[in-house]
Amino acid sequence: MIRNPALSALSSASATPLPRVLRPQRAVPSDAVRPTRAEVNLANLRHNLRYVQRAAGGAAVWAVLKADGYGHGAKAVARTLERAGADGICVALLEEGIELREAGIRVPILITGGYYGRAWGELLRHDLTPVVHDPAQLDALADEVKFSAAEPINIHVKIDTGMARLGILPKDVPALARALHRCPEVKLQGLMTHFACADSSDPESIDHQLDLFEQASAALRREGIEPAFHHAANSAALLKSPRSCLDVVRPGIALFGVQPNPGIASELRPVMRVRSEIVALRDLPTGSPVGYGATFSTTRPSRIATVPVGYADGFCRGLSNRGALLVRGKRAPVAGAVSMDMTMLDVTEIDDVRVGDECVVLGAQKGPLGQDQISAEDLAVQLGTIPWEVLTDISRRVPRFYREP
Repeated sequence: MIRNPALSALSSASATPLPRVLRPQRAVPSDAVRPTRAEVNLANLRHNLRYVQRAAGGAAVWAVLKADGYGHGAKAVARTLERAGADGICVALLEEGIELREAGIRVPILITGGYYGRAWGELLRHDLTPVVHDPAQLDALADEVKFSAAEPINIHVKIDTGMARLGILPKDVPALARALHRCPEVKLQGLMTHFACADSSDPESIDHQLDLFEQASAALRREGIEPAFHHAANSAALLKSPRSCLDVVRPGIALFGVQPNPGIASELRPVMRVRSEIVALRDLPTGSPVGYGATFSTTRPSRIATVPVGYADGFCRGLSNRGALLVRGKRAPVAGAVSMDMTMLDVTEIDDVRVGDECVVLGAQKGPLGQDQISAEDLAVQLGTIPWEVLTDISRRVPRFYREP
């Protein structure tokens, strides 16, 4: 798993020193003053992992935790999933992989983004597995291994079977094979691809891409190269196409309780709940403007509540005059434009509202007037986007509280 710690003392004199990068820090619960916060249910996360493991049919599960664990906090999520039996982790950025290694994560970490700049040595120092998408990358990586006197590094290679984003085209597989034979310092551990339309209603697209992937794998085999792992399936594919599961699956959104297709996995449980509180109330007469641009005016004597959550927190401005928050178990419509830091609600029809009442932005609420739930899917439909964006938009200034209910 983790390589010899002595590697951390090695430095590549042949490389230009890397700039020091100070990553933005997440707001932490101990510093929280505002009542706006995200609550992450770790029991639901483990439940979703078990569900995915059963659906994978024996394939290893490498959890996709890019974009700070889909906004849930990658370090805490990774620790939970590692202890619960996840076989590996996938992230997009080298920096994300380093963050998890420094947090003590020991399972394999695959860097899928394919860009490493001049930081090949960081892959060795932190025992990270790169995804390669260009044979030219092999020479640079082999040079780093030779200079560092390190053991050969494992890599995964992406085959472009229809995404047209990153990856080696099937016709270029022979060139890849020649590069691998030329660079014994680099070992092909895994061959992978990525589906473009797995979450659509077109099942043939998955099979078409798998056919191309199998052809590429066979071409490598003819060159005497046989990787240990083949993988392709994201959340949608592993839940709808057993053929796609191969040796490893890469679930992302399903782990966080979102169905990649409606009705495909109703047993999944939402992991994140975002809540705040009412901090001000005012009673306004008919015809009173509310918010920037006066896009809302009261049409009756109205009670307006102010909640300290806005688009800088991930509550999108596109929800102005159309979104809602849950208050006392009922939906309270957004009144006026969502501000950077605050949102106003029309709570006229919600009885006995008080300052300090909980407001749920995302998730379920049971209150004296009923119970309801706002899902990431609901918000995505309202905004004309996808749940992936809704979750990753919850900003770093919203502290994450980890719950074991």
